[in-house]
Amino acid sequence: MKNLWHKFFIFASGLLYCIASLMLLMEIKEPKQISMRVNSNELKTASHYCLYARKSSESDERQALSIEAQVKEMLDMARRDGLNITDIRRESHSAKATGQRPVFNKMLEDIRTGVFDGIIAWAPDRLSRNAGDLGAIVDLIDQKKLIEIRTFGQKFADNPNEKFLLMILGAQGKLENDQKGVNVKRGLRARCEQGLWPASPPTGYLRHPSREKNCHMIQDPKRALTIKQMFEKVAYDNWIGRNVYRWLKNELDFKTVNNKHLSVSNVYTILKNHFYYGTFEYPKESGNWYKGAHEPIITKELFDKVQETLVGSFVRKTESKEFAFTRLMKCGKCGSGITAEEKFKKLKNGSVNRHVYYVCTKSRDINCKGTRINEKDLLRELIQVVDIMRLDDLGVRERIERELKRYNKFRTSVLGVKREKQEISDLDIRNYAKYILKEGTILDKRELLVNLENRLILENKE
Repeated sequence: MKNLWHKFFIFASGLLYCIASLMLLMEIKEPKQISMRVNSNELKTASHYCLYARKSSESDERQALSIEAQVKEMLDMARRDGLNITDIRRESHSAKATGQRPVFNKMLEDIRTGVFDGIIAWAPDRLSRNAGDLGAIVDLIDQKKLIEIRTFGQKFADNPNEKFLLMILGAQGKLENDQKGVNVKRGLRARCEQGLWPASPPTGYLRHPSREKNCHMIQDPKRALTIKQMFEKVAYDNWIGRNVYRWLKNELDFKTVNNKHLSVSNVYTILKNHFYYGTFEYPKESGNWYKGAHEPIITKELFDKVQETLVGSFVRKTESKEFAFTRLMKCGKCGSGITAEEKFKKLKNGSVNRHVYYVCTKSRDINCKGTRINEKDLLRELIQVVDIMRLDDLGVRERIERELKRYNKFRTSVLGVKREKQEISDLDIRNYAKYILKEGTILDKRELLVNLENRLILENKE
């Protein structure tokens, strides 16, 4: 269906271009009508031109002149034709998406406010390669705010034929973009079917040095063995990602080709990457799997063993109870989140004491020295926070009113007590918030603290 629409768009664009060309030829054969239109347009000519030069930052665009070359050519044309250029705007940005070019957007805004009434550009595709920006330009022409657009070989004014041709040329640029996208996807798909990885090589692999073997991956002689050892330590020694991270950084000082240490998340990404045993998915999460032409670093059996170990360690890690104050605070030393752990201590009389501690997850800094705090001490800290914070931050006023209404209804309908009007004071709100922190359920406590406008920071047990 997409191919059908694509073919229809190509046919329609070509047909419109032919119609525009024929219309222009017909106008040439009628010199009197042309003279009348020219005289009409000459009643108002552009007096302040903005020279706009653009080059895409995403590609070399070999068929387009560089920015400075565009500026030179357009300045020469302006001097030849006596055009008044009041400003030159340069931009290195793709024009594929609508409204994404800040310099171009500012130029349009200046035209709306009367700073400019004309544009000089090398070609129409320098101004727009998408329907949205093209429509904005034509709209300014219709509003008489943009008098004329000059390019190297054409001009476009408030004339039906010229505006129509401008839209055709803009549609042609859009078509070229779409065709490039289709061609790129087709090329990537063809490489994948050949078993070639069409992206940056994963750690442990390098690109083949020969240009004739583009997308061919070879094992990195400095890092491939270490990658294999990572899998072996997880599979056979029951290491987790943090163990591997410490081993790589502290013992081996292992670094990537970019001279950077692996993070914990990088370690897990490697351990879950199918590429290392010879297969890959492209694009990610597309469901399209391919047999790689590269030499595997590990076997499929070793990879499967690692996945079993990782799943087991993840289940053991997450089989914890829900705690009241997790995911609500950040560590004041490294900015990581705060998690909780429980400890049990058996007493001499046979009973067991349960203690809950809140600690830094160390997700941003594995060596963070943030101290842990007992839940009882943390609760005292939170109660002190309630005493000093703005009441609007608590978000419990409406909840207290609902509770009082329900309580009064119970007293009136069940106990037969005469209903009394009660005013809610600031003290009531603070005391109710403290009551929730002390006696409320985990859900009540979380609902109270999640309403805070500011983030809670835990540092040095405070």
